Amino acid sequence: MVQSPSRSISLEEFLQRPETKPASEYLGGKIIQKPMPQGKHSTLQTELAIAINATLKPQKVARAFSELRCTFGGRSIVPDLSVFMWDRIPRDASGEVANTFLTPPDWTIEILSPDQSQTKVTKNILHCLNFGTQMGWLVDPDEKTIFVHQPMRPLEVFDSPDQVVPVPDFARDLSLTLDSIFAWLLE
Repeated sequence: MVQSPSRSISLEEFLQRPETKPASEYLGGKIIQKPMPQGKHSTLQTELAIAINATLKPQKVARAFSELRCTFGGRSIVPDLSVFMWDRIPRDASGEVANTFLTPPDWTIEILSPDQSQTKVTKNILHCLNFGTQMGWLVDPDEKTIFVHQPMRPLEVFDSPDQVVPVPDFARDLSLTLDSIFAWLLE
């Protein structure tokens, strides 16, 4: 849902507004509220975060964050999952994870919700790639398909159950097939 303020607002003004539920994003001067996650979306988001963190977090390689606001390049977006390599996680003065992330994730994962614009979500992934993200996934639960975006490489489409879906180099210890991902919807 696009929220049109009576006047154009800046990114800084957008960031001063209270958070909405579900989250709103700032894209090209427009405020767009994300759809409320439903069952399939929520299941895949939760299970992917668990799988990524179980593999990468113990060795302090990377960490997956769910619904994390990332503000960079004139946009403020909230990917379903943002994966940051360990040494790129913003920290506050006490060493704790910071509240504000002003850099793109190393890996962005979006899960398509019913009635959500695939174009808008793809534009967010491409925005991330243009600012240094290594890989973007667009997961389509209805089609049981994952689109993999990488800088300077053609789009890859994964739609066969036994296919291993590529991950960024830093996540090479994580191996997920399409079937294992979508099997979470049966649990």
